Amino acid sequence: MSNYLDHLNWRYATKKFDADKKIKAEDLETLKKAVQLSASSYGLQPYKILVVQDEKIKAKLKEAGYDQTQFTDASEIFVFAHQTDFGAELVDSYIQLAADANGVKPEDMEQYANLMKNSLLNLPQEAKAGWTARQAYLALGNLLSAAAAHKIDACPMEGFNADAFDEILNLKDTNLHAVAVVAVGYRSEEDKHQHDPKVRRPQEELFKTI
Repeated sequence: MSNYLDHLNWRYATKKFDADKKIKAEDLETLKKAVQLSASSYGLQPYKILVVQDEKIKAKLKEAGYDQTQFTDASEIFVFAHQTDFGAELVDSYIQLAADANGVKPEDMEQYANLMKNSLLNLPQEAKAGWTARQAYLALGNLLSAAAAHKIDACPMEGFNADAFDEILNLKDTNLHAVAVVAVGYRSEEDKHQHDPKVRRPQEELFKTI
């Protein structure tokens, strides 16, 4: 546990990346696996993650990201895009996966499928979009922790033109909307923020034991 806390103390929202350092393919796969294993309500994972490596696309994202250098200097850009709406197909596709994994028929899981559908499908579209966005943020948190555990720097970002990102990444008309971004790579020695003390609210303020 102490090592895990050490990793979390080590990480910070990296402002300046070393553009010459790239993440190894096997480390990138580890980060993707960590995101894949993220917790999600009902296990539905109503989002997609685009991993941007193409330098020309990264340059366009930088322009739509208010010229923040992380977009071009980081090794990869993880763009979390949540589903803005969904129907029964979201549940049905998950039930098929679960049935295959457990060696049963989808019909055997009909009760659970109906529970999810009754809980989710009657929500207003705006509420659905809010719920899917929250699921994407759960996955984002896993990415940050996994990156820290492997001494890979990361910077979560919300400062970007989401509609422009949708256009650049061809998300228009796909029922997906960019909601958050994480730049990953390795910190530059010139990033002065790496020496800043970590500032978090004290436990006495955050927690209440009842």
